[in-house]
Amino acid sequence: MKDFVAYIIKNLVDQPDAVDVNIVEGEQGTVVEVKVSPQDVGKIVGRQGRTIKALRTIAMTVGARVGRRVRLEVVQ
Repeated sequence: MKDFVAYIIKNLVDQPDAVDVNIVEGEQGTVVEVKVSPQDVGKIVGRQGRTIKALRTIAMTVGARVGRRVRLEVVQ
Protein backbone atom coordinates (compact mmCIF):
# COMPACT_ATOMS: atom_id res chain seq x y z
CA MET A 1 0.00 0.00 0.00
CA LYS A 2 2.75 2.44 0.97
CA ASP A 3 4.74 1.84 -2.20
CA PHE A 4 1.64 2.09 -4.38
CA VAL A 5 0.57 5.46 -2.94
CA ALA A 6 4.15 6.77 -3.06
CA TYR A 7 4.44 5.79 -6.73
CA ILE A 8 1.26 7.66 -7.69
CA ILE A 9 2.15 10.78 -5.66
CA LYS A 10 5.73 10.92 -6.97
CA ASN A 11 4.45 10.95 -10.54
CA LEU A 12 2.16 13.91 -9.80
CA VAL A 13 4.62 16.31 -8.16
CA ASP A 14 7.61 18.35 -9.37
CA GLN A 15 9.85 17.30 -6.46
CA PRO A 16 9.45 13.53 -6.06
CA ASP A 17 12.39 13.32 -3.65
CA ALA A 18 10.43 15.37 -1.09
CA VAL A 19 7.53 12.88 -0.97
CA ASP A 20 7.18 11.01 2.32
CA VAL A 21 4.43 8.41 2.91
CA ASN A 22 3.71 7.02 6.37
CA ILE A 23 1.22 4.32 7.35
CA VAL A 24 -0.48 4.60 10.75
CA GLU A 25 -2.47 1.56 11.88
CA GLY A 26 -5.39 2.14 14.21
CA GLU A 27 -8.50 0.46 15.54
CA GLN A 28 -10.79 2.19 13.05
CA GLY A 29 -8.53 1.45 10.10
CA THR A 30 -5.38 2.61 8.39
CA VAL A 31 -4.32 6.22 7.86
CA VAL A 32 -1.97 6.97 4.99
CA GLU A 33 -0.16 10.25 5.67
CA VAL A 34 1.39 11.93 2.64
CA LYS A 35 3.92 14.71 3.09
CA VAL A 36 5.05 16.73 0.05
CA SER A 37 6.94 19.99 -0.45
CA PRO A 38 4.86 23.17 0.05
CA GLN A 39 5.08 23.97 -3.68
CA ASP A 40 3.49 20.63 -4.58
CA VAL A 41 0.51 20.71 -2.20
CA GLY A 42 -1.62 22.40 -4.86
CA LYS A 43 -0.85 19.65 -7.34
CA ILE A 44 -1.93 16.99 -4.87
CA VAL A 45 -5.15 18.77 -3.93
CA GLY A 46 -6.05 19.80 -7.48
CA ARG A 47 -8.81 22.10 -8.64
CA GLN A 48 -11.70 22.01 -6.21
CA GLY A 49 -10.08 19.00 -4.52
CA ARG A 50 -10.62 16.65 -7.45
CA THR A 51 -7.14 15.11 -7.40
CA ILE A 52 -7.10 14.37 -3.67
CA LYS A 53 -10.63 12.98 -3.90
CA ALA A 54 -9.51 10.61 -6.68
CA LEU A 55 -6.44 9.57 -4.66
CA ARG A 56 -8.63 8.87 -1.62
CA THR A 57 -10.99 6.77 -3.75
CA ILE A 58 -8.07 4.72 -5.06
CA ALA A 59 -6.70 4.22 -1.53
CA MET A 60 -10.12 3.18 -0.20
CA THR A 61 -10.56 0.71 -3.07
CA VAL A 62 -7.17 -0.89 -2.46
CA GLY A 63 -7.92 -1.04 1.26
CA ALA A 64 -11.28 -2.69 0.63
CA ARG A 65 -9.56 -5.44 -1.33
CA VAL A 66 -7.48 -6.34 1.73
CA GLY A 67 -10.34 -5.81 4.17
CA ARG A 68 -9.14 -2.57 5.82
CA ARG A 69 -10.68 0.89 6.00
CA VAL A 70 -8.14 3.36 4.60
CA ARG A 71 -7.98 7.17 4.88
CA LEU A 72 -5.52 9.30 2.95
CA GLU A 73 -4.41 12.61 4.46
CA VAL A 74 -2.02 15.31 3.28
CA VAL A 75 0.20 16.38 6.18
CA GLN A 76 2.12 19.66 6.12
